[in-house]
Amino acid sequence: MIVTAPARHVASYRSALRALPGAETRVRVLPGGADRAESTRLAFAAVEPGTYQIVLLHDAARAFTPPATIRAVVSAVAEGAGAVVPVLPVTDTVKLVNADDVVTGTQDRARLRTVQSPQGFTEEVFRDVCGADPVSKLGDAVHTVAGHPNALRVATPFDLAVAEAMLVRDLDQRGKS
Repeated sequence: MIVTAPARHVASYRSALRALPGAETRVRVLPGGADRAESTRLAFAAVEPGTYQIVLLHDAARAFTPPATIRAVVSAVAEGAGAVVPVLPVTDTVKLVNADDVVTGTQDRARLRTVQSPQGFTEEVFRDVCGADPVSKLGDAVHTVAGHPNALRVATPFDLAVAEAMLVRDLDQRGKS
């Protein structure tokens, strides 16, 4: 596993990993780039070509992605899909607006999905599209698997509050078993 971290935090990431059995030999922490795309390229450049059949690109902001979702992505790639992404149906009504923020139309939510991570690829496909948004570059060639509500992206104070509540719930459930 390769983790990219802000350069100023690489030492603290490595220190945190020392507490996990086996992590020092299985996880490499590298300084990331200026943005996600550059960090992805740097991580992938550190991998010897042909080392892995399947590449997963995971956003650390989705820390609660269930293992079953990750396994579903890996299985779909292993079964022949070049690129796979977990998705959830859109439940809100989505409106199109113009430059003046005036509603100009409504999207059919039956065909809309929110994208989660990890995104899974064969190594060959990933090397071909490694960059800012590999899923967008592949368009129709990306297969989907069911995502999970727990794989929310923690990006706002509200998201953080939800994540903290999920963590407390999970810790309570573990304590009861």
